[in-house]
Amino acid sequence: MPALLKMVKVETRLFLRDSATVIFGVLFPTALLLGLAAVPALRERAPETGGLRSIDVWAPTAVVFGMVMIAVQHVPAVIAAYRERSILRRLSTTPAHPRNVLLAHMTVAFASVVVSAALVVLVAWAVLDIAPPERPLEFVAALVVGCAALLGLGMISAGVAPTSSAANQIGTLLFVALMFFGGAFLPRALMPEVLREISEFVPPGLQALTAAWSAEAGEVTATAGGHPFWLLIAIMAGIAVIASATAARLFRWE
Repeated sequence: MPALLKMVKVETRLFLRDSATVIFGVLFPTALLLGLAAVPALRERAPETGGLRSIDVWAPTAVVFGMVMIAVQHVPAVIAAYRERSILRRLSTTPAHPRNVLLAHMTVAFASVVVSAALVVLVAWAVLDIAPPERPLEFVAALVVGCAALLGLGMISAGVAPTSSAANQIGTLLFVALMFFGGAFLPRALMPEVLREISEFVPPGLQALTAAWSAEAGEVTATAGGHPFWLLIAIMAGIAVIASATAARLFRWE
C-alpha cells in the first residue's frame, strides 16, 4: 500500500504537469458549457423540451466530455508510452510492481473525472442557474460505473497499443465513436429513435447521468418507453467488468 500511495502521488504530479489533459479533460467541459450558454437560443425555454432550456438538458453531456477524454485518450497514451520506453519492464524488477502504475493511473484518472464533474455541476448551478443533480446518490453511481466502463475500454487500448502514437490514434477513434453513439454530439431529443436506443447502452451512460441530474431532462432524452435507471447502471457495470477482464488478459508489459 505505501508503494501504491507513493505512485499515486507521483502520477498526480505528472498529470498536473500535462497541461493539455488538465485543460481539455478537467477545465474544457465547464468552458464548453459556459460557451454554449452564451448562445441566446440555448437559454430559451421550449415546449419540445418540457419547458426546460436546451442548456439544462445538455449540461450532463459536458460531464461526459471530460470522462471520455481522460479515460480513453489520456490514460492509454501514458501507459503505452511507459511500455514503449521500457518503464514497465524496469519497474517489474523493483518493489514498485508495474501493476501499481496501472492502479495509480486509474486512481488519478478517476479523481480527475470527479473534479471535472464537480466543477461542471458547481459552475452550472452558480453561473447558469442549472439546479444540481436532483438525485445525487444516483448521479454518483452513474458517474462511478460510467467511468469504470470507460477506464476498462481505455485499458484494453493501453494493453494492445504498441506505441503512444498508436494509443493516441485508437483513443481518438474511441472518443469520436463513444461521443457519437453515446448521444453527446447531437441533441438526444433530435436523434433518430434507433440511435437514441443504442446510445443508452454506450459508455459512460449519458442517459443515466441525465436522468439522475434531472427527471424532466431524462424524460426529454429517453427513448419511447425508456429503460429503468438501475438497468442502465447494471449494463455499465457489466461493461466495466468485461472490459477490465479483457484488458487484463490482453495487457502486455513490454
